[in-house]
Amino acid sequence: MLQGVLFDMDGVIVDTEPLHHKAYHQMFDEVGIEVSPALYESFTGQSTINICKRLCDHFELKQAPESLMFKKRNNFKYLFANDDSLQLIDGVFDIIKEYYEKELKLVLASSASMMTIDNVFERFDLNQYFIAKFSGADLQQSKPHPEIFEKAAFATGYERTNCMVIEDSTNGIKAANAAGIFCVGYDSHHSKNQDYTIANMVISDFQEIQHDKMQEVFKGM
Repeated sequence: MLQGVLFDMDGVIVDTEPLHHKAYHQMFDEVGIEVSPALYESFTGQSTINICKRLCDHFELKQAPESLMFKKRNNFKYLFANDDSLQLIDGVFDIIKEYYEKELKLVLASSASMMTIDNVFERFDLNQYFIAKFSGADLQQSKPHPEIFEKAAFATGYERTNCMVIEDSTNGIKAANAAGIFCVGYDSHHSKNQDYTIANMVISDFQEIQHDKMQEVFKGM
């Protein structure tokens, strides 16, 4: 029986990727590095500090990773406040509300900073639907490590076998798989060059995982 749902945020609840893309590339310009599209795509699902550590290693930068992180976050903060293009992903609010009304326990498990998570949740009035929020930036390990989903599943009060993850990134799907939690890969035009092969189920529309449909899936497991 499905009792808990663990949501990723970027690319699943809200498409902040265009803002992140702008914020990161402004930071790349500020520190004088040229990041290839392939390298940038490999960052998907990882926390900002771990991305900045990789950049410092890759480009042999003298700056501390924290310095890059603060530059990127300041850029993003400005864009978040001034860019009106930020909207919820199509259909996600309806599925959140349906799960909530069916008394499933909803937990946010995102690699974004808690500041960004709180800003998104306040902007779209989502706090009332979720019992807990976890930021990968506050944890020891980033996705694809399973730590965030292990903690998020524990927060529901249910066994992992009664939980489901909704993810759009390769690293997030790997993390869910490593945690032993049923994973729905959300494949949309917002998610580019991500690998969904180890997801338990792949969707492109949230109507595919309506409550009653997923309860049937879990009954058959």
